[in-house]
Amino acid sequence: MDKEERKPFYITTPIYYPSGKFHLGTAYTTVLADTLKKYKIQRGYDAYMLTGMDEHGQKVETVAKEAGKTPQEHVDEIAEMAKVLWKKMDIQYDDFIRTTEERHTKVVEKIFNKFMESGDIYKGSYEGLYCMPCEAYYTETQLVDGKCPECGREVKLMSEESYFFNMKKYQDRLEKFYEENPDFILPEFRKNELFNNFIKPGLEDLSVTRCTFDWGIKVPKDPKHVVYVWLDALTNYITALGYGSDDDSKFQKYWPAVHLVGKDIIGFHAIYWPIFLMALGIELPKKIYAHGWILMKDGKMSKSKGNVVYPEVLIDRYGLDAVRYYLLRICPYGQDAIFTPEDFVDKFNFDLCNDLGNLLNRTIGMINKYFGGKLEGRPSKKSQLDENFEIDIKAQISEYELNMESFHISNAMESIWALIGKANKYIDETAPWTLFKEGKEEELKSVMYHLVDALKVVGILIRPAMTETSDKIFNQLQLEDEFKDYETMKNFDLVKDVKVIEKGEPIFVRLDAEEEVQFIKDNMK
Repeated sequence: MDKEERKPFYITTPIYYPSGKFHLGTAYTTVLADTLKKYKIQRGYDAYMLTGMDEHGQKVETVAKEAGKTPQEHVDEIAEMAKVLWKKMDIQYDDFIRTTEERHTKVVEKIFNKFMESGDIYKGSYEGLYCMPCEAYYTETQLVDGKCPECGREVKLMSEESYFFNMKKYQDRLEKFYEENPDFILPEFRKNELFNNFIKPGLEDLSVTRCTFDWGIKVPKDPKHVVYVWLDALTNYITALGYGSDDDSKFQKYWPAVHLVGKDIIGFHAIYWPIFLMALGIELPKKIYAHGWILMKDGKMSKSKGNVVYPEVLIDRYGLDAVRYYLLRICPYGQDAIFTPEDFVDKFNFDLCNDLGNLLNRTIGMINKYFGGKLEGRPSKKSQLDENFEIDIKAQISEYELNMESFHISNAMESIWALIGKANKYIDETAPWTLFKEGKEEELKSVMYHLVDALKVVGILIRPAMTETSDKIFNQLQLEDEFKDYETMKNFDLVKDVKVIEKGEPIFVRLDAEEEVQFIKDNMK
């Protein structure tokens, strides 16, 4: 199908703060978006992925000063580090937006002016409890144990002249939208939290400028003010597509988006962002999925605790696909996950080596042993076990698709591994070694073909998450690219002839658990 004829799908990550080197949690969000994009491409969509960096604000200015750099020098350095990491992780984004780029800043200025002209923004003064890391004000009732409800850090009383966005004007419209679109925010309990804690008590008008620091987009008609970071940052999702520019063809094609965000910033995306879009007269996003955090046993990753895990360390030691698999498998739908070195090594040894690796090795080994590496002429007759196995494969494909479409990505990976488990069980049930001894060549050949079919399906399903491993499966089975087509999976008569490699290579080599657990612990920073 021609790209122009395919249905568009636009997916975004948050734009990340350039406060330092990205850790495993940041990598998770980006791998999640990348995997969903690749899955959608498999399903025939024209998928477009955006990531980038949120480069303005007081926190960036402060961090840069502490490092003896200008803010621009600091963000340039972090942006380059991010691009190197995403390349290493095979993140195939289509655009990397930086909020210091002119294509963004010029449009933010236009948007601000538009809001002023429409009466959505007015000037006043603000006194409130301010969280610098979140760059947000909170009321006393919104605090949790006297601290920021989003990040849990200390807040301080601040007072300054400010421009405000009239949030109250859109309260009823926002509530009506949520009533008519109950699955706009996923998981649903995140929406309930927002309603109970922020929307139902009544929205407060939002301070959208600062004049106590300088690093930001200047308010065109009052340059002592810089645009509040969330009005600046959130608009990246449309400025990156050319909204408000001379060429908005990408915006017309791809908008609205599916936004992936961490649970800590769901409020900004699910309250402020829809209201900004309403004020601009723009269609709201399709979905906002808020995922949990990857935590350590002692809480959040923190340099002060020395418990930060960086993806590069794991990739260099264990390979990219092992890291991508672990990230996607560990995080339950919308919930936090706990990273431990022990769990990482266990999943490598059991899921990747024992389950998947052994299935491929056993299949190739048996085809070589019983058929000299060649399968020719697929038998027309199937046993009941063969037919049951085909039903199992189709069921796991359907389960995988349901999970991917509903953002239950961990469950989708479990669906694949359930198929792998069924394939290993199928070997035990059909007992190919017995069929060989009894001279039942046609029954044995049917079993081998069905194992190739199962591995072909596994290779297709894991491709968005683990492209290298998918290629290795197809290469060892020596299946042509035509068999990678997603739509061929349920056709169990498609593979007619097979010639596998003479000796299968382990796609994952079992780890010494004690040694590797210690390695990971030693490399936490």
